Amino acid sequence: MAAFIKRTESVYVSHHYVAKLWRETGLKPYRQGTFKVSKDPAFAEKGADVIGLYLEPPGGAVVLSIDEKTQIQALDRTQPVLPITFDATEKRTHDYVRHGTTNLFAALHVGNGQVYGECKPTRNGADFLAFLRKAVKPHIGTDVHVVLDNLSTHTTPEVAAWLRDNPHVHFHFTPVGSSWINQIETWFGIITRQSIRRGTFTSVTVLIKQIRDYIDHWNTDPKPFQWTATADEILAKVKLVQTNIKKLVDNNAK
Repeated sequence: MAAFIKRTESVYVSHHYVAKLWRETGLKPYRQGTFKVSKDPAFAEKGADVIGLYLEPPGGAVVLSIDEKTQIQALDRTQPVLPITFDATEKRTHDYVRHGTTNLFAALHVGNGQVYGECKPTRNGADFLAFLRKAVKPHIGTDVHVVLDNLSTHTTPEVAAWLRDNPHVHFHFTPVGSSWINQIETWFGIITRQSIRRGTFTSVTVLIKQIRDYIDHWNTDPKPFQWTATADEILAKVKLVQTNIKKLVDNNAK
């Protein structure tokens, strides 16, 4: 930054001055993130519906957050992983052998944080319905509200028929392009960082065992996620981003 200012403005400032300015103003230009604005015309209604389940769940009802983490790779490094020590970080080879994939179906109990999961070699409407039956079975006699995204496998004729036969189960779809509202996605991020990404798997069987062991360990002391943002707060941020995007597009068009 100091070199850029000198080159473009012919003004010399020290690196220490730039660092001090960033600290005082809270600027962190080295950080970056990702975003995606949903184009769903019913974003506000769908978002409010799902977030309402998190903030004020219906009395006596169970809220399940369900989704699939697909094509999880069983990657085996070409040489043994060097474990972390007091003076060195964990190290692994950059190359790997791919032994296959699996698909993780998971349901997060929003109220108590417990996770029920199954690994399957395929992901289709039949697989989803079989998993759904098992996920809601412990809650027979109770209203079950299921939060899920808009995958076609979630809306097959067989699923629709099952819902008609089980009126105590209610689907709540996240807005299109907004699966981040689904709390199970947060849990998928955790298991990916803590277990899957750092693992070395000699087969799909080994990968599935590690996933099952992680779920068992998680459920020994589950903690629900605390959702705090209201629908109005999220909608206000989305509108702000939409406004900024429009300004950028308009400026680039000039």
